[in-house]
Amino acid sequence: MIQDVALQDVELQNIALQENLKDWRSMLKKYQQPDTSKAVIQILNSFLPYIGLWILMYFSLNWSYLITVGLSIPAAFFLIRIFVIQHDCGHQSFLKSRKVNNFLGFTSSAFSTIPYKFWSQTHNLHHAHNGQMEYRGIGDITFLSTEEFQALPTWRRNLYRLFRSPAVTFFFAPIIYLIFSIRYPLVQIKAWKKVRRSHLLNNFALVIGYTTLAIFLGWKEFLLILVPTLFFFGMIAYWLFYIQHQHEENYKAEKGQWDHLLASMRGSTYYKLPKLFQWLSGNIGFHHIHHLNSQIPNYHLERCVAENPIFNEYVTTLNFRQSLKCINLALWYEQERRMISFREYHRMQR
Repeated sequence: MIQDVALQDVELQNIALQENLKDWRSMLKKYQQPDTSKAVIQILNSFLPYIGLWILMYFSLNWSYLITVGLSIPAAFFLIRIFVIQHDCGHQSFLKSRKVNNFLGFTSSAFSTIPYKFWSQTHNLHHAHNGQMEYRGIGDITFLSTEEFQALPTWRRNLYRLFRSPAVTFFFAPIIYLIFSIRYPLVQIKAWKKVRRSHLLNNFALVIGYTTLAIFLGWKEFLLILVPTLFFFGMIAYWLFYIQHQHEENYKAEKGQWDHLLASMRGSTYYKLPKLFQWLSGNIGFHHIHHLNSQIPNYHLERCVAENPIFNEYVTTLNFRQSLKCINLALWYEQERRMISFREYHRMQR
């Protein structure tokens, strides 16, 4: 009975959302136009501080390595901004020119270490299929439904519990992703021959560029700066992607029943961060708007939401404290259409 009421509640909310946002395309269209001056300013206030922090970290090695590690945290946030530029270039939304977008995206990938073409293609797949049960694990963290989890043998249930544990998800997974997963094109699609070539070219350019930099700075100094910066960058980026799609009031559906509006508004969050961290994360917290229309550059997202507050009425809004509750969510509970923790799952089983 409780499950039926909860399900009915979700259905009523979805109907209201679809009715009140039926004109979402026309409402968002005017924000698609790239602004060259804003793009150039973002390039300057992202790349220059990051390079400046690298120079400061290099000299700080003579003072104390604790200072170097401390400086690597703001450096990681500026690397997030650079990655958001790369991300927008992959959507062809950052600048008007496709060639300039691709050049800037490839250049940004030399900083983020994440191959431009391959990542942007898998990310576009994520946009096209976000919330579809048949396309799990592309651009998002893999999850199981309660029924799928229950059907597994004990050893595989334990393996999944380990995989979805906070230590693995937020500490080891980002490291494995940056060192191994993203270095080889794991998503194999026949039509992606050029993408795979670009991926190998990106890896080759990264090796050449980093080797040159290491010779110039010294291998030891180079690694002492690079490793903590990429470590914090990976953790922050992984956390942001997790919070944007692994919240409790979520949206999952079979491909035939999938709806883009519902997947964007209910399958994504509005991560309401303090202004400084919103700026450092390139406005990626307005993720529901981004999923509705990926052609809107990140520097227009805040204005879009300010001028259309109705979009925030139907999305799960989380601040940092509230987002901590998402850490233990690991299973999709179909009967109530929400994500639950292992603890709640076992409580229901009893």
